[in-house]
Amino acid sequence: MASATSADTFPNMSSLGEAHVDNERRLPAKPVNPVMETRDLNVFYGDFHAVHDVNLSYGRHEITAMIGPSGCGKSTVLRCLNRMNDLVPGARVDGEVLYHGQDIYEKRVDPIAVRTQIGMVFQKPNPFPKSIYDNIAYGPRVTGMKVDNMDDLVEEALNGAALWDEVKDKLKQSAYGLSGGQQQRLCIARTIATKPDVILMDEPCSALDPIATARVEDLMLTLRNEYTIIVVTHNMQQAARVSDRTAFFTARPDETTGNRTGLLVEYDLTSTIFSAPGDKRTEDYISGRFG
Repeated sequence: MASATSADTFPNMSSLGEAHVDNERRLPAKPVNPVMETRDLNVFYGDFHAVHDVNLSYGRHEITAMIGPSGCGKSTVLRCLNRMNDLVPGARVDGEVLYHGQDIYEKRVDPIAVRTQIGMVFQKPNPFPKSIYDNIAYGPRVTGMKVDNMDDLVEEALNGAALWDEVKDKLKQSAYGLSGGQQQRLCIARTIATKPDVILMDEPCSALDPIATARVEDLMLTLRNEYTIIVVTHNMQQAARVSDRTAFFTARPDETTGNRTGLLVEYDLTSTIFSAPGDKRTEDYISGRFG
């Protein structure tokens, strides 16, 4: 067990810890009645073993951050949570991914239905080549969602993404006319328009400037009241600012092939991960000794 890390040993510790104070909610050590769980999750791309034996649970109305160096499998795990890896040729998932206790990889489970309940926001904003209005209405239309008034739904989703006041007078204009930060919030609005239960975010701020990043982070903290959010980020300060729990991944090289297999090192309350990690590998990564 690693000792609690001092600010001297851990240069950014005090700022990271202070950033997270307002977000700390006195949560139990482990999520109670988790919305999602992975049990002995292994992922293969052909013969390549990409992720090894990941066991995680994701709490309701919590933000869980997955951090770690490039190639450690965190984005691969994220894509498993709504079966996006089904779209990758040669991908194979072993183990279980449970959503409210149901294994989403059972043959009788429709992956489209899974993605309706478990939405995803990607690394780079990807608005459709449509109007702002039609971007939001697209999901409800194609899924056959019963909508009493589409105008109200569009307004609700844009309000939910803190974008309505900025675009309410140009709903028929192309989404491509928005700034990068606005486009990312539009993509978040498009995701919540279908009323998901869980929102996955794959480095949602990596292509944004600091001001746009701050707005998305504020939005995440607001959305947590209604959704369960799971985010992959390379930005440790961001994980400290917004997440309730943090999972640290690393990569283990194969001595024969050199291929790197991702594995979960440690999972705990974010305040614990950033102040008193239980594994030296976690401490070394957060303190900048490797990564």
